[in-house]
Amino acid sequence: MLMLIRHLLSIAALPFVMAVVVPTWIARRDHITPSIGPTLPLVLVQIGGVIALVIGVILFVSSLRRFATEGKGTLAPWDPPRQLVVHGPYRYVRNPMISGVIFILLGEAMLLLSKGHLWWALTFFAINAVYIPLFEEPQREGRFGDSYREYRRHVPRMLPRLRPWQPEV
Repeated sequence: MLMLIRHLLSIAALPFVMAVVVPTWIARRDHITPSIGPTLPLVLVQIGGVIALVIGVILFVSSLRRFATEGKGTLAPWDPPRQLVVHGPYRYVRNPMISGVIFILLGEAMLLLSKGHLWWALTFFAINAVYIPLFEEPQREGRFGDSYREYRRHVPRMLPRLRPWQPEV
């Protein structure tokens, strides 16, 4: 039960704000309401947005599950995994949760045909492109040492590998 509460708090504090609260604020600020695009190319963009949203949610949920079961921690920087997670989506990309949120944000921008949402997705990407290597990765290296350095050598930060990395046992 405690683990569930820890996860709910970390989700509410971080991805929920980034992927729901901020986009809702942007939509209200820009007077954007969901509607079907007026042309076939725009409808195709919106279909791509739905696909991006689904990919993002799958990445996020599977990453969260791995953090709980393998990592024994949460996505929150104040309650990180206690074990290095290198299976599931982590075999393709070191930050599948962030990649998932980026997919969600891009999907929202495409679905709503919103430049404001696109700018938010790009801003979120840029923030993480700076934050992760400067703060998160040194902390992981400190916690997990050589095993993290080996993992980092084989698995890219945010753009996934085509084939999964197979850690040596």
